[in-house]
Amino acid sequence: MEQRIEAAAAFLLDWLKTNVLTWETAAQWGCVLAFYLLGVLAWRGFEKRLLAAVDRSHANHLVRSVLRALVDIGNVAGFFVVMLVCEGVFSALGYNGRLLNAAGDLALAWIAIRLLTSVMPNRAVARGVAGTIWTVAALSVFGLLTPVTDFLRGLNFTVGDASFNALGVINGLALAFLFIQVASLVSQFFEGRIQRNQGLTPSLQVLLGKALKTSFYTVAVLAAMSSVGIDLTSLAIFSSALGVGIGFGLKTIFSNYVAGIILLMDNSIKPGDTIEVGGVFGVVRDMRGRYASVLTRSGKEHLIPNELLISGEVVNWTHNDRNVRIGIPVGIAYWSDVDTAMVLMERATEGVSRVLRDPSPTVLLSGFGDSSVDLELRIWIRDAEGGVSNVKSEIMLKIWKLFHEYDIEFPFPQRDILLKPDSRLAVTIEKGGDDG
Repeated sequence: MEQRIEAAAAFLLDWLKTNVLTWETAAQWGCVLAFYLLGVLAWRGFEKRLLAAVDRSHANHLVRSVLRALVDIGNVAGFFVVMLVCEGVFSALGYNGRLLNAAGDLALAWIAIRLLTSVMPNRAVARGVAGTIWTVAALSVFGLLTPVTDFLRGLNFTVGDASFNALGVINGLALAFLFIQVASLVSQFFEGRIQRNQGLTPSLQVLLGKALKTSFYTVAVLAAMSSVGIDLTSLAIFSSALGVGIGFGLKTIFSNYVAGIILLMDNSIKPGDTIEVGGVFGVVRDMRGRYASVLTRSGKEHLIPNELLISGEVVNWTHNDRNVRIGIPVGIAYWSDVDTAMVLMERATEGVSRVLRDPSPTVLLSGFGDSSVDLELRIWIRDAEGGVSNVKSEIMLKIWKLFHEYDIEFPFPQRDILLKPDSRLAVTIEKGGDDG
């Protein structure tokens, strides 16, 4: 190992003396740095305007990303052209423009990398991939790629019965990143096509999207592992044994995932439904593998485990029919005009936009209470996700105003006291004494 390190250091020192520490190379380095800085400063003003124009465009996200990448490489493209011109000038003067040629090749590689990473959805991975590819290109241009790869290939290590080297592991990680990015792009494309298909129910769209994404990512990981040289047969045996032990520890998590698949398949709960479960009333925003996201009217987002939605009692207000009936109980005094009160209660629904006219609002006499005649106003709405209490409050306020206008009285508790003939009622009045 020490001999390899010493050989690599000696090669690097010799390369520096031959290719860097000369007057001819210094002049080329000066051209490279000067024209690069000039390009950056000159392009900065145009770049802001062009990026603003791209952001104002109505193109989709992918097209905007590519356009922003084209604007971003404007200075590098200009630098590449200038390097070609400088190389031609050095050649005409009888000098070897190898460094200028290398700088131009690196600029061209950076342009290709920037355009490639612009379509990657994960920006952190895209930056890592860009840095890795640029490093490989730089080593190749300066003639250092072969020595570096030979050095990494010589670093061997063993895991069990399998033998690996550092170069193979790096290649495997690079391929894994590449395959995962390809799987992400392909899954996003198919998810977009599925969501635009109006013939599929929302739950089926979610189920197909998650199934495709899982399949693509699984294939990507297996392909990357196979490229490194990992025996997938032995991995399958190991994973089956390990899965038994993990299954007992992660039983609740697995049950939630299975419950999520069942919910998506039976279409009992789907995104957009208004549900009530465990005291939570809200709209299902999203259904994930482990939980369903329910947004309440107060702005709180509850993450309900899928297992609870399967085993517990769930009220789905919009399962098959979005029409929802709401009952508003109202009590009036016994001496009030019941017929007038019923007409006024029905009139209170007029002008409330959320109340449906078909089915029309109805008023029923529901019972005779201890202190009141019990009436009930029944209305229908189609947008339960917009809230129930707010529409009830609006109608009850109008009922209050109409009852006061037409002298319909609201009841209050009353009790009659009956004194038998032989009973006695003693009343004692006490006054506070005057201490003065």
